[in-house]
Amino acid sequence: MPKKKLSHRLFSALVSLLLHGKPISRSSSNTNTTLPHPSLLHKSSSSFPPMEKLAAKTLVLDVEGGLLRSSSLFPYFMLVALEAGGFLRGLVLLLLYPLLCVMGSDMALKVMAMVSFCGLRASRFRAGRAVLPKWFLEDVGEEGFDVMRSAMRRVCVTKMPRIMVEGFLKEYLEVEVVSGREMKVIWGFFTGIMEEEEEGGDQEEVLLEEKKMLVDVVGFSTSLEFLQHHLSHCCKEVYLVTREEKARWSALPRDKYPKPMVFHDGRLAFRPAAGDTLAMFTWLPFGAALAVARLAVALAVPYRYSTPILAATGLSWRLKGEAPAPLAGAGDGARRRGQLFLFVCNHRTLIDPVYVSVALDRPVRAVSYSLSRLSELISPIGRTVRLTRDRDSDGRAMARLLDGGDLVVVCPEGTTCREPCLLRFSPLFAELSDDVVPVGIAVDTAMFYATTAGGLKCLDPLYYIANPRTCYAVQFLERVDTSPARERRAPSTDMANLVQRRMGDALGYRCTMLTRKDKYLMLAGNDGVVNTDNSKHSAPGKKMQ
Repeated sequence: MPKKKLSHRLFSALVSLLLHGKPISRSSSNTNTTLPHPSLLHKSSSSFPPMEKLAAKTLVLDVEGGLLRSSSLFPYFMLVALEAGGFLRGLVLLLLYPLLCVMGSDMALKVMAMVSFCGLRASRFRAGRAVLPKWFLEDVGEEGFDVMRSAMRRVCVTKMPRIMVEGFLKEYLEVEVVSGREMKVIWGFFTGIMEEEEEGGDQEEVLLEEKKMLVDVVGFSTSLEFLQHHLSHCCKEVYLVTREEKARWSALPRDKYPKPMVFHDGRLAFRPAAGDTLAMFTWLPFGAALAVARLAVALAVPYRYSTPILAATGLSWRLKGEAPAPLAGAGDGARRRGQLFLFVCNHRTLIDPVYVSVALDRPVRAVSYSLSRLSELISPIGRTVRLTRDRDSDGRAMARLLDGGDLVVVCPEGTTCREPCLLRFSPLFAELSDDVVPVGIAVDTAMFYATTAGGLKCLDPLYYIANPRTCYAVQFLERVDTSPARERRAPSTDMANLVQRRMGDALGYRCTMLTRKDKYLMLAGNDGVVNTDNSKHSAPGKKMQ
């Protein structure tokens, strides 16, 4: 009993010190929580560690308490439930939300993990790398990020399953070590049970080795629960931020991201807090009925009449500038190939050519590397020309369209990109026409993304028209003379890069040299190649859109 009373008094004193935002020194020879010696107690009026001193120290950072601004983990488990498990799993988690609110934090965490993970195949789980990093980055506090980046070495501690956060922390924030609980796996499937962390693991050995090398270890959090973590025992000092101070944290600006966010997957275009998720499930029946009505209007009514009808239902679009008109006297047989007939646009969704056609008020022919049968059947612009990724064959197919006088729309990026970035442009288009018209495309959706790397691509247009509100912005830029590339007087890659730069300047997008292969390696774990024997003219590995 005396030992219990003494421990209680020591813990109370420790809490009192932490509530005043002062760091606590720990004895390196004992892993139990003890009061620091008065000479080792660092006095400070701020709960933030001195940035200039962190450059030579190792930081143990509490992800939930010292990095993320939100105090609720529900949206992240909902993302796992919906994106990896489906709408039914997400609905079950939403129905349990009232019970989660009255449970203890640890029990609520275990229930959310059970519902979100139970039954998922472990080898196919990619939400931690493909879906969650975008939402984690948008929730990072700039103040906590500055503390983390100031440290010489960073060790992150999380209450969430490690598989949810490790990809985000290591790939986007350049964290060296992540400590979190593992999800138990049986026969290749997640059971939904989180295994408890064992003391004396690899993370703790790293910190003890740091201390042997006379490197100070500092902890940073806002929660007293951090003191119960075994890695906090390795800290010489612990800084605790008050909840009031954390509530004033600002979001991390995009220009401070250590690694730009270019690729991410998942269907949800909003952070699924409980209220927003309830609104989504309420909307789904209406959205499905409205999608059918919108599709019927788009297929049966001419553009000039369907456009205002669809805009009244929420599918709006805007034209920036003026659409180009065909050149007069172009039918005398002396017309240069592709003059004002080859439109080059950045790729946001499969519906890009449809809105280019609407803006021109003329039918166009789109070329695509792959397109599902369903998407082709419901397309209002007619048959899409399929490319094979064989350079000579694709060049001949596009040349035939241009020689026939068709208006051709091509997306040289080869795959879609959701963020304000442009991927590398394939130079093939610059070798086929004397002039091209760059078309800048921007898309805003309220609820669902109309693209996916790991899901069913045939549902892309259906997700788009099921949104409560969408807006397409189409911007025609000045014509670019690509005759030097076609006549072999200049490299076609230079012409492609020129078109990319002009489009990036007009849209305010960042130009990159990333390709579709980079996208699929990150989001799907492959290079976007599937085997197909549908055509003897196709290459053995045909790349997916």
